[in-house]
Amino acid sequence: MRMNKTGVCWVYVLQCGDGSYYTGWTNNLAKRVRSHQAGKGAKYTRSRLPVKLIKKWRAKNRGEAMRREALFKSLSRKEKSSVLGIKGFRGEGIKEETNKRGTKSQRFFRRRRRLRSGSLRSLATRK
Repeated sequence: MRMNKTGVCWVYVLQCGDGSYYTGWTNNLAKRVRSHQAGKGAKYTRSRLPVKLIKKWRAKNRGEAMRREALFKSLSRKEKSSVLGIKGFRGEGIKEETNKRGTKSQRFFRRRRRLRSGSLRSLATRK
């Protein structure tokens, strides 16, 4: 995959026609979403058309985008719905609250970065 001039990548979440989520990363978001919608994207989305872009996060580089994608994919469906600000399984409204520390998803990724960088690693390994 050729990098764009700025080096900026995107992590994106699509909602498929069957209600499932597809998560990926790209350096050209508009082109990638169009390819998914045309049925020429990932095998997963080809059989689950139509797809709709429901969330995107900007990443500084390819490595960060890949880490965020892997992190999001590791979440349960309920956790994904919470991060996305979408109604949960039982219809309860889960919305992102913004406060002086940012939205829930911003705090989530910020904490995850600190864990990865080691500043919170000692907390994560305590018993």
